[in-house]
Amino acid sequence: MKFLDEVKIHVESGAGGPGAVAFRREKFLEFGGPDGGDGGRGGSVIGLCVAGLNTLIDFRYQQHFKARRGGHGMGRDRTGKSSPDVVISIPLGTEILAEDKETLIHDMTRVGERVVLAKGGDGGFGNAHYKTSTNQAPRRADPGWPGEAQWLWLRLKLIADVGLIGLPNAGKSTFLSAVSRARPKVADYPFTTLWPQLGVVGVDEQEFVVADLPGLIEGAHLGHGLGHRFLGHAERCGALLHLIDGTQDDVGQAYRTIRRELERYGHGLGDKPEVVVLTKADAIGPDELKKKQAALGRRAKRPVSAISAVAGSGVQAVLRELLPYVLAGRAVRAGQPGEVAAPEPQP
Repeated sequence: MKFLDEVKIHVESGAGGPGAVAFRREKFLEFGGPDGGDGGRGGSVIGLCVAGLNTLIDFRYQQHFKARRGGHGMGRDRTGKSSPDVVISIPLGTEILAEDKETLIHDMTRVGERVVLAKGGDGGFGNAHYKTSTNQAPRRADPGWPGEAQWLWLRLKLIADVGLIGLPNAGKSTFLSAVSRARPKVADYPFTTLWPQLGVVGVDEQEFVVADLPGLIEGAHLGHGLGHRFLGHAERCGALLHLIDGTQDDVGQAYRTIRRELERYGHGLGDKPEVVVLTKADAIGPDELKKKQAALGRRAKRPVSAISAVAGSGVQAVLRELLPYVLAGRAVRAGQPGEVAAPEPQP
């Protein structure tokens, strides 16, 4: 299933049905009076937050959602039939934005929550509604109230326990394929990953979801490369796993580049719990590996692990280091306090 995280849709609710002009006509009842019923309510368009979806690909094939108008009022004080609502299933973690792509209408953060995207029009009054002591045969009936129509943007931000971040070709996809059953594309060139990939990881009888995000580059917060579009997915992650390619010359600069982008992007990304890992340890000599670990630790001001996803060395230790952050993040999302002690900074 192809990943799609941003779509534009059009929603239109139904107009209310018109009221009726009618009069009671029965044998031996010459002046029966008005009995025109009211019109029915038009259908609304409602967004429903659902679990089990991690893409907006379904909206590529249907962008227009229109509810039917309400039924006409009828004689004998019969109210027109109200039209059913149109319910749109929207993945958990989706933001609903106005057409300007800036105004937030609603953020789907809880499964089962509903939001009215276009409210159906009320039905018009029939002439029975206007009967008074001085106007016993009114011929006035109202048309139904019009519905609403608008263009909306849906922007999905994946809700994962851990987000993999780093420069292109840092080994994120290789790591995900090594720790889960996900099979992202792995190749020896930058920007192999063009959209986020999800994998379920198991460690110590616990499971959590890891999101492999496309590689970031300098200027990602301004929209350079692929990063700006996918930085939003990191907002929902409980913790970040920052992977640094151990084969490059200046690992400290690589770390600083990503940290700068996170902090400039804002939205709390710079404050998220972070575990820093040096990858491709199998391609580095032992002495050089220790030097780069020490240099990266000084830059990051925290302990740095070294792993080889291909060989499987150090991977489980990193997953265990992430687990407390995952559990704390879940507790916070559930409305409970959750804290994890930060690792001691390296001297």
